[in-house]
Amino acid sequence: MKKSLLAFVFSPFLMYAQEVPKLTDEMAMKLSDKPLHCINQEYPNKTAHIINNAGEVPLTPKDLHPSFYGCFDWHSSVHGHWMLTRLLKTKPNLPSAKEIEKILDESFQKDKLKTEADYFTKYQLTGTFERTYGWAWILKLDEELTNWDHPKAKIWHENLKPLTDQILKSWKTYLPKQTYPNRTGVHPNTAFAMAFAIDWARANKDKEFENQLIEKSKYFFLKDQKTPAYLEPDGSDFFSPSLEIADLMRRVLPQKEFVQWLSAFYEKRSLENVEKIPVVSDLSDYQTVHLVGLSFSKAWCMKGISNALPANHPLKKEFRKTADVFLANGLPLLFQGNYGGDHWLASFAVYALED
Repeated sequence: MKKSLLAFVFSPFLMYAQEVPKLTDEMAMKLSDKPLHCINQEYPNKTAHIINNAGEVPLTPKDLHPSFYGCFDWHSSVHGHWMLTRLLKTKPNLPSAKEIEKILDESFQKDKLKTEADYFTKYQLTGTFERTYGWAWILKLDEELTNWDHPKAKIWHENLKPLTDQILKSWKTYLPKQTYPNRTGVHPNTAFAMAFAIDWARANKDKEFENQLIEKSKYFFLKDQKTPAYLEPDGSDFFSPSLEIADLMRRVLPQKEFVQWLSAFYEKRSLENVEKIPVVSDLSDYQTVHLVGLSFSKAWCMKGISNALPANHPLKKEFRKTADVFLANGLPLLFQGNYGGDHWLASFAVYALED
């Protein structure tokens, strides 16, 4: 048992020595198979719907969310749709392209997305639904459609608009009232969501929202020093709280200021710790498998931070190399688990594999 665990932990370094992971067509096909099989799979399902009265008890996931009812939960369905959209956009000649297009056509129907938008006002206590993780992925999906010059993308983007507008309305109402950030390694993580929101605001030229996000990011994180990243991760983390903050701040600060901020943010022991490979003891456990996603999110954060650093910064090459190690660690595990990982991990992998 001990020997196999050591092999399990150190195998990614051997893989890294052989090959740097890339989003090849072959890898894209393997990854696309995951959301293709779960987007129309309604059960098992974690709806996160608060039942307000007996009349709402019979409502099925598909009744509540006709577009995003599959993949176990709403946010996983949303980022599964983002992933398929991204692959169709960047790799239009994949053998699965027609199947992907058909699924997106079905999900992005105007009436279905109107129902998705209405969900946030039709029922009681839905104002906090998917705040802000699912909100962030809706904006990432919309961003993908915004800058895609394709006839169907334009239709899908227009059909998505009522839902995007509702999310923006909710976020713009919430942001001024958010007094404290969530520094967690799971869904409510504030830095992750704000990073995606800034990307959307810039792509859509919403300068007012962008400025609000920048100012709130500085309010939350600009004074952070000696972050206790030596305590990461928690047992079900799929985000590194510290790396998510750094990945946000590289979007917010000019390069010189970011370098200064980063130097004060990380101590040596914290840097050493965030570069460690997560040990995943049980791939079949729906919470423990989150740690596979942690490898992917660490990889995309390190790539983003590396790209933002000047050429002579010691972390530039170090983070880039370590990101590849995390990818080499996570990708084989993605294909060894069960539905606990199958319903969401592939989209994390796609985002992490890109530059």
